[in-house]
Amino acid sequence: MNKNKACISKHKALCLALTLIVLSCPLQASEPTELLFLNWSDYMDPQILEEFKQRTGVAVKQTFFESDAARDELLLGTGGRGFDLAIIDGTAIRILAKRGWLEPIDETDIPNLTHIDPRWRTVHEEAELYSVPYFWGTLGIAYRQDLVAFPVTSWMDLLQPAEELHDRVAMISGTRDLIGVALKALGYSLNSTDVQELKEAEALLQAQAPAVKTYKAVSRDANSALVNGQVAMSMMYSSYASMVQEHHDEIAFVLPKEGSNIWVDYISVLSGSTNKAAAKQFINFLNEPEIAARLALFVCSATPNLAAEALLPAEFKSDPVIYPNDKALEKSETNQRLPVRTQKIRAEIFSRLVNWTWY
Repeated sequence: MNKNKACISKHKALCLALTLIVLSCPLQASEPTELLFLNWSDYMDPQILEEFKQRTGVAVKQTFFESDAARDELLLGTGGRGFDLAIIDGTAIRILAKRGWLEPIDETDIPNLTHIDPRWRTVHEEAELYSVPYFWGTLGIAYRQDLVAFPVTSWMDLLQPAEELHDRVAMISGTRDLIGVALKALGYSLNSTDVQELKEAEALLQAQAPAVKTYKAVSRDANSALVNGQVAMSMMYSSYASMVQEHHDEIAFVLPKEGSNIWVDYISVLSGSTNKAAAKQFINFLNEPEIAARLALFVCSATPNLAAEALLPAEFKSDPVIYPNDKALEKSETNQRLPVRTQKIRAEIFSRLVNWTWY
């Protein structure tokens, strides 16, 4: 049995114990209200939402997005209104805050911020002012060991795939991540602003394109193309890899030797919210150690909540997919703000690639 199989079911006893602890807390009645939460799918335990409703009387309804760009387009279409909370990637916080769409927060609003590892609060610009770290992880390669005839160790295994893997490779369409992995494969920083390095990255991606089956992220459920074998190798976030591993014993995940992107997702209150106090109460609830530990088990991701981390099973914390060690991370980076000129160059590269290959 795959050691990652069933992140939730494998730890049912712990989840039940943590649930009982939470349900034993006194109820805090409040006026009935509803929060609208803009989130990735499969990134929240429905039972936790139900417990928050029981505790406070506040219901949380989710709207899902499929990419950071799709989330930003949705917010742009509403002028940042229509939602109370949103999951925001680290590089977008400063941009959305500059638009006036994010509500400032501090420890007086969310006392459980004291449990958060300071490393993740400050790794991105203005994150500490407008958001609370939700989960962190890496970007790597998920592959079927029974369909790939060699151990995958490098981004080049994905970007220059063997002939038998043509039309069985999946990529992610995000501009930063797609171009970033090509830069890392070539030994450059994923935050490179060098025009020649970006040209080399584009050439590598264009050469790979005929072998790519899709630029849409494969699903992480039992119907995933990685599970049914339509895809043998995929660019994938570590949290998604942990989920899809539950459905097939031969799926492995590797953080390539060249290093990768260390991503951090944050939860923010939107300034257009009419229920800011309840939204901050929800974030505080999510960071109660027992709740945060259960949520980590549900989404199979590394929690930035140190008190919650102490409650997690040793097997979970020793899983290199979820918690890679310092050596595995030494060549990895976080995405940083890029000059406008570099953003434009990257957008043009992405457009040329998509226009040539998209179907």
